[in-house]
Amino acid sequence: MGEQVRYGLVGTGMMGVEHLNNLAVTPGAVVTAIADPVERSLGWARKALGDKAEGVQAFDSSAALARSGLVDAVIVASPNYTHRDVLVPLFGEGLAILCEKPLATTVEDARWVVEQAEASERPFWTAMEYRYMPPAEAFIREVQAGKVGRLQMLSIREHRFPFLEKVGDWNRFSRNTGGTMVEKCCHFFDLMRLIVGAEATRVYCSGAMDVNHLDELYDGQTPDIIDNSYTTVDFANGVRAMLDLSMFAEGAENQEEITAVGSDARLDVLIPEGSLVFSPRVGFMNPKQVERRHVHTDETALKAGSHHGSTFYEHQKFNAAVRGQGAVEVTARDGMMAVAIGAAAEISAREKRVVEMVELGF
Repeated sequence: MGEQVRYGLVGTGMMGVEHLNNLAVTPGAVVTAIADPVERSLGWARKALGDKAEGVQAFDSSAALARSGLVDAVIVASPNYTHRDVLVPLFGEGLAILCEKPLATTVEDARWVVEQAEASERPFWTAMEYRYMPPAEAFIREVQAGKVGRLQMLSIREHRFPFLEKVGDWNRFSRNTGGTMVEKCCHFFDLMRLIVGAEATRVYCSGAMDVNHLDELYDGQTPDIIDNSYTTVDFANGVRAMLDLSMFAEGAENQEEITAVGSDARLDVLIPEGSLVFSPRVGFMNPKQVERRHVHTDETALKAGSHHGSTFYEHQKFNAAVRGQGAVEVTARDGMMAVAIGAAAEISAREKRVVEMVELGF
């Protein structure tokens, strides 16, 4: 492969452009091909590529890109519901693949991707950017190192803005996204599995569409995506985790707040503030001994995307895996398990009941 890795991008919308911006500052990364059936989206990619766009070939499908022989690695950033169809022609072409979250919109399709990925000799990476936000990465490392003692409780809060507009308004309907608990929250269910170090056994989600998109209409259809929820997840090792989601709280100082409580201490991470807050147990009425420190994120990484620098760091690791100089850290199976928990949460919220993971075959 030499000193350079030739990249193709399928899906040149907002997230696709973020990948292009990060590849532009990734050593040895060269974008040689882009694919999207929508000319306007291809225009966004060409704008992001700038002077380098002239040497990049455009296609209208992943199949045409895969047959071109122009790429060593492909990033899939097309709409959620297209992932399986986009991936079909990519497998078997000797290509490394980074597929955006969620891996698929259904557990069935996610299982298919896992089968193909595990049969492939080339790296397959599920893009879970939230793992690579430097403050979150530091938080995960400290919890796994025993900073809080024996982990018992994990809570994640994301209070953020509503879903943005997408081409064709595809993200307004659960049939296209897998539902908010799959589309958005697979990030957090992935973090839960990673931090807890066990698999989910049962899920309870209370959620609804209460504020956003109520007055929107698309071809006579009203959106059906959850905009707020509480989700509790029980894990096989006895740890409990909770997700608090609001998609009408963009005024919050921090978009993400993650808290781990263990037998010896509590640890918080605040993003984008970038603070880690350590609160050891001190006994009743004794002085608190709270420690606070800031986790630095490189300015270049911050400017290249909207995920607190994480896409940049993710690409450095994926690039190393493509070169055979590093391991795949987020597998297709990881992506599938995050989809499965999200799917269970969607069922739970809509049917108003606890969902056992065995119901979904896990």
